[in-house]
Amino acid sequence: MHQPKVDRRRPPLARLLSLLVAVFLVVPVLAFARSAVVSAAFVAEFLTDGAVTALSRLSERPRRADANLPGASADAYTLSVRDHRTPLVLVHGLSPDGKDDPRLVRAANLLARVGFEVTVPTIPGLTRWRLRPEDRQPVVTILSTRAAPAVVVGVSVGAGVALLAAAEPAVRDHVRLVLSLGGYASARQLVRFYLTGDYAYDGARGHARHDPELVRAFLTANADLLDPSAQRLLGSSDPAAFTTALDALSPGLARLLDALSPERVARDITARLVLVHGRNDIAVPYSETLRLAAARPEKTRVVLVGVVGHVEHASGALEWRQVVDLIRLWTAMYTLTASA
Repeated sequence: MHQPKVDRRRPPLARLLSLLVAVFLVVPVLAFARSAVVSAAFVAEFLTDGAVTALSRLSERPRRADANLPGASADAYTLSVRDHRTPLVLVHGLSPDGKDDPRLVRAANLLARVGFEVTVPTIPGLTRWRLRPEDRQPVVTILSTRAAPAVVVGVSVGAGVALLAAAEPAVRDHVRLVLSLGGYASARQLVRFYLTGDYAYDGARGHARHDPELVRAFLTANADLLDPSAQRLLGSSDPAAFTTALDALSPGLARLLDALSPERVARDITARLVLVHGRNDIAVPYSETLRLAAARPEKTRVVLVGVVGHVEHASGALEWRQVVDLIRLWTAMYTLTASA
């Protein structure tokens, strides 16, 4: 019996659907591959302080210009193609050069090469070793002018500024991710560490020796805060006596330290938190990152590594036993670069 001829070609709609399915399967893979490569290149160039130009070879040189930020000094780093780029605010740590610190300029260029539209403000207090609550305002101003949700990266004590700004009710919904590198949680505990070298939180404890000249510079810059209650701190060499004096600060000084402590507003932050810290950090102890994560554990990721000192590559050559740390650091950078 004669069988009717069957057209075995797939109908146009079926072919179109198959193509769409293939695209939806392939595109995420390609996006992952790009972010994975860019993250690895970023880590390589960051850890070698530019000796390995992996990311620079893969991207164009960003353009640096005045950001025209009302009431503040800030620079913008952009690529020639600026379509739909995620805004990123980079907050420096203690540095007299502010936004012009050479290390910060290198970091801003790398982040722009990743694909962010980077803005770097100078935080006045951090250029003079005297952080105050109003120092968050340049970051808040930038966030308030961005149409798309932004990423905020805070370095060292500047991470406190970044986190405090991200908790501000007026702009907290403008932030999608905060990355803290070597940041702190409690201003009181930071004062304890600067004056005594001691740190402790949840099993993480130790002691670091500070350069007396740095401690003297810190005290000189904050001489206006040295009321009688603060003077008692300076005269307390015994740890127990120091703790007693720290708990008995004048109401004004206690309020200031509380206002500068990100742990107190951590739950007001709606963005994801990625907290990166060096285990051997002698400028801000890693216990502060553990303290901050405990204050807001939801949507928070802690990355403790030995390949980073404070906010730079730890001294010494990289070794194979540090490969786990490198992977951890890469995953943190992947989270960051994927948001670009």
